[in-house]
Amino acid sequence: QVQLVESGGGLVQPGGSLRLSCAASGFIFKNAAMSWFRQGPGKERESIARITTLTGSTNYADSVKGRFTISRDNAKNTLFLQMDSLKPEDTAVYYCNAIRHFFSNNTLYPWGRGTQVIVSS
Repeated sequence: QVQLVESGGGLVQPGGSLRLSCAASGFIFKNAAMSWFRQGPGKERESIARITTLTGSTNYADSVKGRFTISRDNAKNTLFLQMDSLKPEDTAVYYCNAIRHFFSNNTLYPWGRGTQVIVSS
């Protein structure tokens, strides 16, 4: 049974930082391209960062480029998202999922509960 468990969210002031984690189980994590998604209030869920399997190549949405860093620890089946210089518009529920391939937005598994990030003074 696949499980994706996101954690690390919280309330942070603008300009602050958070590090999100996604613990994955039930599939071969090291073989999966992974992505972080977010869904802001009244918005659709969008992919904001993705990472390949072996090479660790990454890609970011323009809205987070230069501020967020995606990484993975295949030994621990864990995906990370380091978020710096946070802005109020980053407020959202953040999710992780495996994607069909690096350039796909098609996810492979049921969504986890996500982790809430609120950026506010």
